[in-house]
Amino acid sequence: MPISADTHVRLARPSRDLAAAERFYAAGLGLEVLYRGAPDGPGEYDLVMLGLPGAGWHLELFGGAALTVDPRPAEEDLFVLYLDGPVEDELVTGLERAGGTRVSAGPYWDRWGIAFADPDGYRLVLSTRTWSND
Repeated sequence: MPISADTHVRLARPSRDLAAAERFYAAGLGLEVLYRGAPDGPGEYDLVMLGLPGAGWHLELFGGAALTVDPRPAEEDLFVLYLDGPVEDELVTGLERAGGTRVSAGPYWDRWGIAFADPDGYRLVLSTRTWSND
């Protein structure tokens, strides 16, 4: 089957502390836990999948005792959400209370949104812009 606009997307990232990462994305950002799993065999990890019910994407965080790779976030490794309007103060406060740290994501994103580092150092950008693929 070819890739289409209906193709589902999973963004997977390792996490040193799944509970802290889940708190950031669920309690702070407002994503829901769609699935939680524990290792069922060799080479498997604890994981949590977060997203919005019915959406064509989700964020998978994996870690636990079997984790063999450390998270390696880079400054340009961004998870951008286009909000089509101002970022509400309550959302900013919630992300900070849930373990997020406000950071700069460079002049472009600093102009068009607010960036946070999650507990593993990956960057989330809440963009005030509207998504357009034009």
